[in-house]
Amino acid sequence: MFKPVDDLSGCRILISNDDGINAPGLDVLEKIARTLSDDVWVVAPSHEQSGAGHSLTLHHPLRPTQLGEKRFMVDGTPTDCVLVAGQHLMADRAPDLVLSGINMGANLGEDVHYSGTVAAALEATLQDIPAIAFSQLMSGSPRWDTAEHYAADLIRSVCKSGWGRNTLININFPDLPVSEVMGVKLARQGKHKLGDDLVVREDPRGKPYIWIGAPRISDTQDEGTDLNVTAAGYVSVTPLCVDLTDHDALTELKQVLE
Repeated sequence: MFKPVDDLSGCRILISNDDGINAPGLDVLEKIARTLSDDVWVVAPSHEQSGAGHSLTLHHPLRPTQLGEKRFMVDGTPTDCVLVAGQHLMADRAPDLVLSGINMGANLGEDVHYSGTVAAALEATLQDIPAIAFSQLMSGSPRWDTAEHYAADLIRSVCKSGWGRNTLININFPDLPVSEVMGVKLARQGKHKLGDDLVVREDPRGKPYIWIGAPRISDTQDEGTDLNVTAAGYVSVTPLCVDLTDHDALTELKQVLE
């Protein structure tokens, strides 16, 4: 279990994202982090990496560029950023906490498998660093004030509790003004599939191309899921496990394979 932390003021915090170094959500998260600690680092992709998942750059070198004190961009994925930060840029002292986001858009249900925002937190977890991913649901302009209102207290609360070393925390803020948010709820991962809507068209030269469309609207917003909780106006907090083993299936298969 990650050791509970009552006071974050002495912690070294690393911030990354998948929307890129110039994303407004990154600035919001940095502002929030600076209310918790004076030792805040930013290492983020040089351009948007939405949908990159937990991918590593293997076929060309990575080039970190320093933009200011404790502020860097990397020409790679969110995973690359956390790896380069933890193993190189901050090698003198590893981060005590990694915060990823705040993503412009939800990371609910199966989104977490594709999400670069969640992947940055996942990479930190694999490096044995506690990590929290943040996403802001949006139908128009993002309501950053909602994230700003809730994030710092949520970070303090979960860090004070601590959580398993094989686990990251995924937080989604509803698309509502602060005055209409119902509160905070723990939720399990829901189900809605991304990428089913393929749009097939032709370019001006008559050659076909395909756009991957928006996620389909879920018809399985079961009670207690992240989808259900955010739709009801709550901030959802979901612990995600790195271990993908289906332990029930493992037990059943032992009867026929061992």
